[in-house]
This record gives sequence, C-alpha cells and structure tokens, in this order.
Amino acid sequence: MKISENTFVALDYKLEVDGAIADQSQPGQPLKFAYGMGMLLPKFEEAIADLEPGAEFKFTLSPADGYGETIAEAVVELPKTVFEVNGEVEEGLLVVGNMVPMADQQGNRLMGRIVEVGDVVKMDFNHPMAGKTLNFSGKIVDVREITPEDLQGFAGGGCSCGDGGCGSDCSCDDEGDGGCGDTKGGCDCGC
Repeated sequence: MKISENTFVALDYKLEVDGAIADQSQPGQPLKFAYGMGMLLPKFEEAIADLEPGAEFKFTLSPADGYGETIAEAVVELPKTVFEVNGEVEEGLLVVGNMVPMADQQGNRLMGRIVEVGDVVKMDFNHPMAGKTLNFSGKIVDVREITPEDLQGFAGGGCSCGDGGCGSDCSCDDEGDGGCGDTKGGCDCGC
C-alpha cells in the first residue's frame, strides 16, 4: 500500500540540523501518524507521498518549508514580576535555556526560551527550529488503512496536546521544547 490520504504510516527517521542529529526515532519505535491530518509539516508529508513500506527517503526542507524564519519581534523583554507566583519567582525557573510555557493576552499558549536574565527576562518565542534547514532521512516501515482507533486523541484535526510541533502546533515532548512532533498522549509522533 502506498502513502496517501486515509493511511496510517510508521517510519524510521533522522533529522539533521547544522550538521548534527537534532532528532531521530528510536530502534523499534518508529514515528506513527495518520497521513494528511496535519500532524507533520506539510512539505514533509508531500515528500513521502506515494512511498511504500521498505522505501527509503532523504530530503531537505528550507526554513520557509519548515518552521519559518526567525522573527526578531518574537524576542521580548518581560519584567520578572511576570514569573511570580504568590509574590515569589520559583527557584530554578529563570535559567538561560529553560523553556517556559506562557500565555498571551488572548489566552493562547506559547513556549518561550529564556535567553537572558537580568533586571528583565529576555525570552525568545520563535520555534526552536525557526531559521533552520531541516535534513530528513529514513525508511518507511508500514503503511495501512487508517482505523478509528488511530484517530483517538484528535480534536478538530489536530493534536490534543499542543505545544508547537510538526506542522500542527502539536508537541508534548519530555523537554517541552516544541520539537518536531515528539508527542505523548494520543499523538504518537516524533519526527
């Protein structure tokens, strides 16, 4: 069976960024997803369309086809009071490199990375892979018809977890870094 709409796909993959492995499937734990449901970057899905089990793939996505270019306006300075709970900042929270879940004035969830801590806290709300060229390689493990069980965990065609991942703002990986779809709870993706 070929990869097409209404198929469930399992694939092994490796993602290289700036000459280093940024993410990869683990042996015996392929990335599994419902094709065409917006779980992965649209250009990723386009690149694997019509492949069959056993087929190998290798392709590159430009920043425009991945997570976009870095946006200077997405780096902001916030007063430390924003991070207070009951009048105090949680110890260990304001550390350079930490990913912190935030919400904008409309209540939209955002993940921000702490860039600098001083009198104010500088945060970068760009996706961690913004501005990066993504080099994917791998092999199709399985392609089959989609079942109702495969669709559990979806809400309106997206993931139920939602922190910013492979094309559908879907990621709940252990680091909370919005990696390319490393998800838990109903999404089982990890490119």
